[in-house]
Amino acid sequence: MNPANSPVAHERRAATREGRAVAHERRAASRERRAATRERGAVAQIEVNGVVHEIEADRDRMLLWVLREDLGLTGSKYGCGEGLCGACTVLVDGVPRRSCITTLTAVAGRRITTIEGLEQDGELHPLQQAFLDHDAMQCGYCTAGMIMAGVGLLERNPSPGEAEIVRQMDGNVCRCGAYRRVVAAIRDAAARITADRS
Repeated sequence: MNPANSPVAHERRAATREGRAVAHERRAASRERRAATRERGAVAQIEVNGVVHEIEADRDRMLLWVLREDLGLTGSKYGCGEGLCGACTVLVDGVPRRSCITTLTAVAGRRITTIEGLEQDGELHPLQQAFLDHDAMQCGYCTAGMIMAGVGLLERNPSPGEAEIVRQMDGNVCRCGAYRRVVAAIRDAAARITADRS
């Protein structure tokens, strides 16, 4: 049997078509929301990764969708929609926040940092590099949220102990079970940051 005609190949193609249709529907719904918002004149100003944006959106719209759909910053992922898994974590004024339950109103006028904003002048943030060095990811879906939560910790305490790291990362779910490597990466990044400051 030709592999391209196998039942598995047909299922994959069907799933791909279905995924594209869902994405198309979301984009259409997003365009409709923006058109309705323009009519109401609701504009919010937010700073994301050092750039100020004026967003025409319902002020109760979740930050995750503004980042992904309006600004094209897709590093933050939709996981649970309830703020429990951490895949959508961003920094708001340096503090980790779940963007899937954070409204546009809550972040107006505040400094938002996403995974896309960590790299500076072609250099990865020390934690990004440590994640690579320690293979602290498997499927990668949770990685951006893990890194952002870890960066928030390192900004607050550049030399955390293992117990503090575990406590900070407790709300971030890794379905692949890379937790030990995540902790090792954060410890390594902490050592790098401390050495750079010395």
